[in-house]
Amino acid sequence: MFDRQATRWIRPAVDRMARRLLAIGVRADALTVTGFAVGIAAALLIADSFYSGALVAILISRLIDALDGAVARLTMPTDRGGFLDITLDFLFYASIPLAFAVADPARNALAAAALLAAFMGTGSSFLAFASIAAKRGMTSTAYPNKSFYFLGGLTEAGETLAFFIAMCLWPQYFAWLAWSFCGLCVLTIAMRIYWGWLAFD
Repeated sequence: MFDRQATRWIRPAVDRMARRLLAIGVRADALTVTGFAVGIAAALLIADSFYSGALVAILISRLIDALDGAVARLTMPTDRGGFLDITLDFLFYASIPLAFAVADPARNALAAAALLAAFMGTGSSFLAFASIAAKRGMTSTAYPNKSFYFLGGLTEAGETLAFFIAMCLWPQYFAWLAWSFCGLCVLTIAMRIYWGWLAFD
């Protein structure tokens, strides 16, 4: 929902960092894999109830995720890079609720399962729209630099990151936060189904 505004704020700094990384030979795919590895480390820290460390790892992971796209834009974005980026991002997002369920099954498991089901809905609607949009030759004017049609909604990367940060800061309220975010995801799914219904009529 606010990803475009956030991108405009941070993009100059991210682009400067990307140019420095490119100058020393760092490539986008290596950043994608590194960011994913740091994100999985965050999930392992959550599962071990080390929430402050997990928060730092999540923030580093998402910074690296921003840098891989910036480096790709400075060179030549590839289909392989786009595929790798979106696949590993979805795996990272799923790992965080799962980790909270492992950390405290009695309090968190049901809310985590509901949130993972909601993630399945947002992910499938996102990717289904993108695949049919590509078949029809549609392009996204809101996100022209993406390697596929990037459909927005109430729960984009910025909102997801905000909730993950809140979950790490107040893990005792994970269930409440997860149910709240699940509700926003359901609204996003409904919006995307409606948009797809109209766009592909």
